[in-house]
Amino acid sequence: MPRPRQALLSRQRIVDAATALIDADGLEAFSTRRLAAELGVRGPSLYNHFATKDEILDAVADSVTAQVDVSFFGRLDWREALRRWGHSYRAALAAHPNIVPYLARGPGRRPA
Repeated sequence: MPRPRQALLSRQRIVDAATALIDADGLEAFSTRRLAAELGVRGPSLYNHFATKDEILDAVADSVTAQVDVSFFGRLDWREALRRWGHSYRAALAAHPNIVPYLARGPGRRPA
């Protein structure tokens, strides 16, 4: 079967689908096989974009932490900036509570 003219997958599409699966069913139910089925592809197709399941989970964790607003620092008094950052951090984790155990095990610093 020839390759489609337009790619079926992108890193962002995989991360978005993985996030939705984890949000819906939790980390325990997450698998690359299930993710591939959700995306309408076979499992090995995911590995053209991510080398391992942990890389996918890292990308999901990075995506969630990227939602935290850090723009307050340097603009506001540090106390107010820290308060607003804390609210933003809580909101990001509250929107995606099922990824929290993975974030707790992973590195304390993420790209975002």
